[in-house]
Amino acid sequence: MEKINIDIIKEKLKNSYDVKYREMQCDMGIIHAVFIDDLCDSKFISEYIFNPLIQRKIENVDLDYIKKEVLPANIIGDVNSNEEAISHVLSGDLVLIFSFLNKSIYCEAKGYVRRSVGIPVTENVIKGPREGFTEAFVDNVSMIRRKIKNSSLKFEPLSLGSKSNTVVVICYIEGVAPKKLVDYIRKKVSNIQLDFILDTNYIEEALKNKNTAFDTIGTTEKPDVVASKLLEGKVAIIVDGTPFVITAPYFFIDNIQSPDDYYSNKYFANLARITRLISFMVACLLSGVYLALATFHFSLIPSVLAVRLAVARAGIPLPTVLELILMTYFFQILREAGIRLPQSIGQAMSIVGALILGDAVVGVGLASQTTVVIVALSSISSFLVPKLYGALSIWNIIIILFSSVLGLPGFYIGFFVFIAHMAGLESCGYPYLFPLGTLENFKFKDLIYRQDLNKISNSIFDKDDYNEKV
Repeated sequence: MEKINIDIIKEKLKNSYDVKYREMQCDMGIIHAVFIDDLCDSKFISEYIFNPLIQRKIENVDLDYIKKEVLPANIIGDVNSNEEAISHVLSGDLVLIFSFLNKSIYCEAKGYVRRSVGIPVTENVIKGPREGFTEAFVDNVSMIRRKIKNSSLKFEPLSLGSKSNTVVVICYIEGVAPKKLVDYIRKKVSNIQLDFILDTNYIEEALKNKNTAFDTIGTTEKPDVVASKLLEGKVAIIVDGTPFVITAPYFFIDNIQSPDDYYSNKYFANLARITRLISFMVACLLSGVYLALATFHFSLIPSVLAVRLAVARAGIPLPTVLELILMTYFFQILREAGIRLPQSIGQAMSIVGALILGDAVVGVGLASQTTVVIVALSSISSFLVPKLYGALSIWNIIIILFSSVLGLPGFYIGFFVFIAHMAGLESCGYPYLFPLGTLENFKFKDLIYRQDLNKISNSIFDKDDYNEKV
């Protein structure tokens, strides 16, 4: 055990106004206390640490006696080095250095300001739990614990970031999550070499596929969603300082599912899922099909509709492909403006902007009414699968470009490239399209059609499959 030197600690933490030092004289000698005022509960320190040390007569030069008989703090531990002492101070603990023992201990005295548990902004539900994660990882752990009261639920803490020393917690249910998956994620996360970790995305980039716009790692703000993923056999990663929790592996089918599906009527939930899946196809493919038919295969369009399309395009100076790309770009601008502006005016601006912009573009002859309808329908459909919005925006343009060169054959090529790209993705060693297109046998009962809850409330991984992977 390294001797803790108060002078070294003061040198390391100099020029920090919130670091407090105090010397206390007891019968055996001097006790040095070091803590950060902003991160600790000053009232708790005064009442339960300083007062017992000063008022109680300490005659026994034994650290165990002090920890067990003198200090009533909940969590007390030994400090073995100067670096460890500094780490505890920066984490919100109080470090006590006993000059007469040449030993030190830390006492948990955290008391920093936390955001109260509120409704998650990014995941609204009609029915179901309303609580969302906060930036404090201890609160997030407690919310998961309340959902899953199981001794097999494990939380493995790690400290990542050579400069930030951010707490990262790997969470899984032992015996439910495959050992291969837990080992893979533990190894990947432990090998992250960064100066600082500020958000879950620093962890995501180490786990997900690099060359794709699809998210192969999931994130959520809802404790009930994390609890359900853990019970399915997946792994969660909690990062201190952010309300988003990572879940892995993350499959394509997870984008079609919603927390509402399990709290509402089964038949309505299934209708909503089918609607989301159709909206995904519309958002990705509608513009390409329209371009191919309107440019290369006019004869495939019913004659009445073909006449109307020709009349609508009369006087439009731009080719159809430029119309589509230009209108898609305008909708992207409106979406970004609606997100970045304050919430009170963002929604009104996006709605009014879309109406005015669409009417103005048609009025000046930059785009036809049909093109505006196609792009608007594609954009609105993408909002039904918000986690796929980024990927859909990119692949929509790619398929439009394929269709603009070869018509329907180009559209088919672009579509097959799109499907092949998704089929080639993996999430933590598992196919992204799981359970589609794979011979691996997992017990995944909840796909497009949501069955009765008593039939799907089981682990995603069969027990025999788990034992085989172990």
